[in-house]
Amino acid sequence: MYLGASIKKLGFGLMRLPQKEGAIDIEQVKAMVDRFLEAGFTYFDTAWAYPGSEDAIRRALVERYPRDRYQLATKNAAWIKCATREDAIAQFETSLRQTGAGYFDFYLLHNLGETRTKFFDDFDMWSFVQEKKRAGLIRHAGFSFHSTPEELEEILTRHPEMEFVQLQINYGDWENPAVQSRRCYEVARRHGKPVVIMEPVKGGMLADPPASVKAIFQAADPHASCASWALRFAASLEGLITVLSGMSSLEQMEDNLASMRGFTGLNAEQAETIEKARAALALIPVIPCTACNYCAKACPQEIGISGTFTAMNYLTLYGDKAAAKHQEAWLVDMHGRKRAAECVKCGACEQVCPQHIAIREELEKASAALDQDA
Repeated sequence: MYLGASIKKLGFGLMRLPQKEGAIDIEQVKAMVDRFLEAGFTYFDTAWAYPGSEDAIRRALVERYPRDRYQLATKNAAWIKCATREDAIAQFETSLRQTGAGYFDFYLLHNLGETRTKFFDDFDMWSFVQEKKRAGLIRHAGFSFHSTPEELEEILTRHPEMEFVQLQINYGDWENPAVQSRRCYEVARRHGKPVVIMEPVKGGMLADPPASVKAIFQAADPHASCASWALRFAASLEGLITVLSGMSSLEQMEDNLASMRGFTGLNAEQAETIEKARAALALIPVIPCTACNYCAKACPQEIGISGTFTAMNYLTLYGDKAAAKHQEAWLVDMHGRKRAAECVKCGACEQVCPQHIAIREELEKASAALDQDA
């Protein structure tokens, strides 16, 4: 029996909790926790880096239910404001205090990939989580990951002791060259690691997909929400611990519970419907960037070209400017790159682009669309 075989395949993601007057609405969170457990689901996912989340789950769950009624996961983000190993370790102690949980069923090194992995290596957080396992304060150790399948392969080869991986997987990103959900999932499976799925509804964007996609789902089942299709696609994969849904209201929770209660997998007709939806999504014209980043190596201005294009593709596909600007801030600003407006149009990037993208033209469009009110 693999890790997580007894856990039902819907987890309560605690990153997007309901708000009231600018603060987490604890009473609604309590009601959601009650409903979630009542329906037979038990996995809760928080993180040190989610403002107010660990405190909220202490008040809504830990202080109100016996410890054996649920599994609690939290995460260590050693790359955030940590200058020393002691700073990173302090996050663990803070999480224990804020949750009041006594121990963590699942503890993750948070958001590995790119330059972030180095912090966990430099501070040797790999051995730290093993020490805490031996002390009984962590039951299962793993990591969440946002990067390439090649880097995932490298990390799992170096750290076979890690028991599970948390990956961004949804039908929209399954073949997305910037995310590579399928290939990352396949790497984890080759290494025999069970998977926790995050972003199955892509931060809510697949709950309201483009009209062409929505029409396919409505024709197949007018009573099922688009979010339920996305959730069931993710939950139908093999080797899962659970699928996290960042539920922000009782209404969202009821829809998720209705989708996942008794779910055993997609039938052939349902799988075909999702394949049609994915094909329809792929027909929407986006910038054909594969995030190979040859352009980044050639750019004398250090423009965040691939990050900008990912943000623009979000805007094109989902019409969500806030989400697109969030992607730009993360993939460009937080990665130390410059924004599209600083392009000097030298053309060095276009000389090395395997996809033959008119990069200068696309950057100009992106600057107008994303940065005009920045």
